Amino acid sequence: MAALHLTPLTGTLGAEIAGVDLRRTLGDETIAVLRAALLQHRVLFFRNQLLDPAQQVAFGRRFGTLTPAHPIIPALDGYPEVFVIDSALTPLRVQKRDRAAGGVKWHTDVTFVDTPPLGSLLNAHVIPERGGDTQWADLVDAYNTLSEPLRRLVDGLEAVHDARRAFGYVTRNEAPGNARERLEALKPVHHPAVRIHPETGERALFVNPTFTSHLVGLSPKESATILSLPYEHITQPERTVRWKWQVGDLAFWDNRATAHYAILDYGDQHRRLHRITVAGDRPFGPGEALPEPQRAHA
Repeated sequence: MAALHLTPLTGTLGAEIAGVDLRRTLGDETIAVLRAALLQHRVLFFRNQLLDPAQQVAFGRRFGTLTPAHPIIPALDGYPEVFVIDSALTPLRVQKRDRAAGGVKWHTDVTFVDTPPLGSLLNAHVIPERGGDTQWADLVDAYNTLSEPLRRLVDGLEAVHDARRAFGYVTRNEAPGNARERLEALKPVHHPAVRIHPETGERALFVNPTFTSHLVGLSPKESATILSLPYEHITQPERTVRWKWQVGDLAFWDNRATAHYAILDYGDQHRRLHRITVAGDRPFGPGEALPEPQRAHA
């Protein structure tokens, strides 16, 4: 504990943590400090933490139950919790084509299920010499800095989230395993456009251009126009932090309060990271009563 050092990266978002070895079994007090730091800074970064899959899984479990690797994409062999993000498996030309067609851009992880993750832990194994950074956006600060009339508007809105918006390539038989069948089994879900954080009670925007298809009760034009306002606001530089990866870096972000964007600027260089996710709760909005476990935190 005495060696643990935290360096905030912006006024509201991001902190680098030093003085801890995530490959070791950490004490409950250290885990509590890291959880509190996650709630305050929303995304934590650790240097020189190249974990094998078992070590990454063990560390992630200290913060809750882990989900399967991904609802659609198969897991790493032997590790059902580990999702491999590897440019060698999905060529850059395919990534850019799918992104141009409406694929994964700014997003909050897996909002297309009833209970999106609490958080994600991403460990860098192969990093390009140039490019390949990731940006995060602060969805709490984004909500707080909206004008009051716009906050009142979005407080009462409900959004539909659909995996098909981002994973269209699966239906073209370009994905491994039974990914196509998994995608077809996922039905669109409804979430509040503003989420009450279950541990802090803060309000955060909970829409994203990758998985949010439309707002309930509005015409397509009305929905697109209104969604364009928070989308532009979320990604203003004042609400973002950008991380330049090194091999062994680990990022741990609060999926209930952030969105992120992996930048495809590294050409044909190799980029490989391992991600695990901590299971979360059903999102609740301003007009809903939180269940008892969440109300105790908020």
